[in-house]
Amino acid sequence: MARFKTSFEEKAEWMRNRFAPASASLPISGISGFTERHYAIAEIAGLWNLSSDAVRKLFQDEPGVLVLGGQGAPHKRRYTTVRVPESVLQRVHRRMTKV
Repeated sequence: MARFKTSFEEKAEWMRNRFAPASASLPISGISGFTERHYAIAEIAGLWNLSSDAVRKLFQDEPGVLVLGGQGAPHKRRYTTVRVPESVLQRVHRRMTKV
């Protein structure tokens, strides 16, 4: 029973040691998607003067878009939160811009 009586600091130190080597070995480019600005659908709709539905359709199958939620009871509406990283926003804008 004594082995379960560890302090919070000891548990936190164990967690840091357990997961630090994996995160420290990531290249900087792998972390950039995590740290870059993410836009909500309503923000993009306001910037591009489009409806939220049109923006949602533009980004629905785009790689790199963060989709949260979608799980819930089968008889209730499933809400999802969509966040678009700035790099994906720029990529779609370049693709849609005529030269």
